[in-house]
Amino acid sequence: MRTFILLLFLFGTSFFGLAWAQPKEKPRIIVSTDIGGTDPDDNQSMIHLMMYSDLFQIEGLISSPFGKGRKKDLLDMIDLYEKDFSQLVAHNKNLATPDQLRQVCKQGTIPEAPYKGYSSSTEGSEWIVKCAKKKSKQPLWVLVWGGLEDLAQALHDAPEIEQKIKVYWIGGPNKKWSVNAYSYIVSHHPNLWMIEANATYRGWFMEDEKAPKNMSGGAYYEYFVKGHGAMGADFVNHYKGHVKMGDTPSLAYLMFGNPLNPEGESWGGKFVPIRRSSRAIFERNTTIADTIPAYGIIEWRFKGPALPIAKDSTCFTLEAQNQQWPGYYLGNGVYAVRYSSKKPEVGNYVLHSPIKELDGQKGAYVSTVPWPGKPNKQDYPLGKNWYSDLPNPALFLGEQQGARTISKYREAYLSDWAKRWAWIK
Repeated sequence: MRTFILLLFLFGTSFFGLAWAQPKEKPRIIVSTDIGGTDPDDNQSMIHLMMYSDLFQIEGLISSPFGKGRKKDLLDMIDLYEKDFSQLVAHNKNLATPDQLRQVCKQGTIPEAPYKGYSSSTEGSEWIVKCAKKKSKQPLWVLVWGGLEDLAQALHDAPEIEQKIKVYWIGGPNKKWSVNAYSYIVSHHPNLWMIEANATYRGWFMEDEKAPKNMSGGAYYEYFVKGHGAMGADFVNHYKGHVKMGDTPSLAYLMFGNPLNPEGESWGGKFVPIRRSSRAIFERNTTIADTIPAYGIIEWRFKGPALPIAKDSTCFTLEAQNQQWPGYYLGNGVYAVRYSSKKPEVGNYVLHSPIKELDGQKGAYVSTVPWPGKPNKQDYPLGKNWYSDLPNPALFLGEQQGARTISKYREAYLSDWAKRWAWIK
């Protein structure tokens, strides 16, 4: 019966009910989010998560980098949910209570990871370890909406949890800011079960040519959200009500589709296994003749004076695309910085440092799609359970690789959510 429903859906039949292709048990999830940080789409995604909390065992909500977000930002959103809860629960008694959600909110790390990719344990990283070690027949799904720092720390502190978790990570721009934590995970845990969505997730909010007009741009807010309770009133404060929610695909992946098969159809995208993660190391300044895949790791290493400063300490910055990344001392007069472009781009960079041999050095680079690009001997090798964006040109939405594997379901997932908004008067 489930197969029949899925076929009807895929061939265009309107299907907006709750015929989720889920396991019998609710998936166990931890969400690591940079809510309150640099991108307010997490606030929208958190509203969505709470309104669908009946479908999951929510074991943790962790405030992780990048940006100024803190645990309080999670609690503030739960306060809004509490104001609408009586109306919601009247329609669905299985929704998580506000207090249940508050109890699993944890503070993760605040600064980004240093060059080595981890620093010290946090309430958030310790909670990941604790939940992963619970006796359960189910895996723990770690849905990462921001930086990987707390996950990297958890894997460093308790590497055995690698076998007990499955990760869906919204990469792309988060990979830029979490490049050192990513490098640690990919080099020390290549056998981790990981979906690395660098561009596919954009199909949730990028509109293809078939997008319904009442669900495009800010229209969805006007038609379905405006006037619906405290959460509806707050929704317009984030991107003026335009549906962004770039992290929600990690949740939607568990809502419709077979989550154990990343190569199948789902609301959270369709993915392909990759056996390497792109990396290029340069011991010189690069030029526009140096091309790397978008979302890959580019690492510059520079020779300088052998100074009596601690290894892995920040002593210069790389400025690129009007943003700055910390550079580190590796010892023996070697300095290094990593960068990952969030999209195809032609970029320039310049170094800033009190160390005169580094200060003012500059260069350029070009990043292209598809990811992971041509093989390079410096690539990180991966195991058999690492998945990422489909490189098929027909599945690009603009320059975003794999995004059409989500955008084609726009009417289905937004229509279903509209039914839940209608519960709130």
